[in-house]
Amino acid sequence: MIRLYDTATGAVRDFVPLQEGKASLYVCGLTVQSEPHVGHVRSGVNFDVLQRWLRHRGLEVTFIRNVTDIDDKILMKAADQGRPWYNLAYDMQRSLTNAYEALNVAAPTYEPLATGHVPEMVEIIATLIDNGHAYAATDGSGDVYFDVRSWSSYGELTHQRVEDMEAAADADPRGKRDPRDFALWKGRKESEPETASWPSPWGRGRPGWHIECSAMAGKYLGPAFDIHGGGLDLRFPHHENELAQSRAAGRPFASYWMHNAWITTAGEKMSKSLGNSLTIPAVLDRFRGIELRYYLVSAHYRSHVEFSFEALEEAASAFRRIESFVDRAVELMGPEDAGLGSELPAAFVAAMDDDLGTPAAIAVLHDTVREGNRLIADRDVDAVQAVLGSVVLMLDVLGLNPADPVWGSDRGADDRLTGVVDTLVRGLLDQRAAARAAKDWAAADAVRDQLKAAGVEITDTPDGPKWSV
Repeated sequence: MIRLYDTATGAVRDFVPLQEGKASLYVCGLTVQSEPHVGHVRSGVNFDVLQRWLRHRGLEVTFIRNVTDIDDKILMKAADQGRPWYNLAYDMQRSLTNAYEALNVAAPTYEPLATGHVPEMVEIIATLIDNGHAYAATDGSGDVYFDVRSWSSYGELTHQRVEDMEAAADADPRGKRDPRDFALWKGRKESEPETASWPSPWGRGRPGWHIECSAMAGKYLGPAFDIHGGGLDLRFPHHENELAQSRAAGRPFASYWMHNAWITTAGEKMSKSLGNSLTIPAVLDRFRGIELRYYLVSAHYRSHVEFSFEALEEAASAFRRIESFVDRAVELMGPEDAGLGSELPAAFVAAMDDDLGTPAAIAVLHDTVREGNRLIADRDVDAVQAVLGSVVLMLDVLGLNPADPVWGSDRGADDRLTGVVDTLVRGLLDQRAAARAAKDWAAADAVRDQLKAAGVEITDTPDGPKWSV
């Protein structure tokens, strides 16, 4: 039984989907205002692992991850750059897609754009007005607000009282009955481009941020679905407001709420506004995508991660040890025999079932690799075959299988480089072998020390010396 931490209840609960054999998952994607950084893609990686595990456990998953392509920040940044807002949004969406692909984040069932669902948003807003939970401002702005005082359950997700909440800073408060009322619809301002507005019963304008996700989740998953996910920073006000407006419109909405924690630098949430962001292309100039994914997967999704390149280097080294085992095992038995009749270790399954316990699952992976290395040393081919199969299955679940074709371009340059390095290392190993044959142990040790200083480890085997980085 899969158990998941539900942030709405603050407890780990058995996951019981609304439909037997199926799971529905909605994740708030990014507002495409600028280049995605490591903190952004963590959510994509974490929920990619979730959907992979749900599928491994036999569930048919419908996974929706939206893109917010109209927003105050997009309009402001596009104006600052002297370009159309839709050009900026499209350009940054492509960068986001490239970042996901570089980290083997599988495409969702569908990835809707907010701008493609304005009619559905207008429909919900009209329903809320009819139900007495929303109102059009009387100040001539064309804004429409959700009336938080009209919904007695407002605050149920984050367990706050209305009196303790900050004012919603999404529109001029003069048109609001209560400062905490949030915008469902924003009337067009003269300073904004005509293309950033749509017709509505309340005049031309555009949707507020929160109504976008309610509309898209409802269109593709129905009024009730299983899991709503996103970054921890979205709990309030975004998810709180989504929940309130959806239920006020008569939709049960999500049964479980899951939130991944932040990636921080110097103790602060990684964000562009803090000026401490690290874009994906910049990080991938120094590390492979599979290594960055391993780094992100190694931490539990609810744990804050203090990012550093030193920690990323340690993670990359740990992953290379796994890769080294896979390469040596395949070399021993041949790729056609790898993984026959294998299954996931029970401890790995237990860890993943326990609220996606990836740190414990990866510990099982490393324990299995260590056992595999011992079996390789013993030349126990049959046992190595079984261990390799288990390792590959675990890597598949985590999206870290080096043999996955998605890593092809990632490993292509690396493989070419390996061929060059292999030629150079082999030349030094030949010198070492000649020195040992002449009983010139000092010269042989000097070659070994030279390779070790360069980060190359030599292992003497019955079939001759093997090297690894």
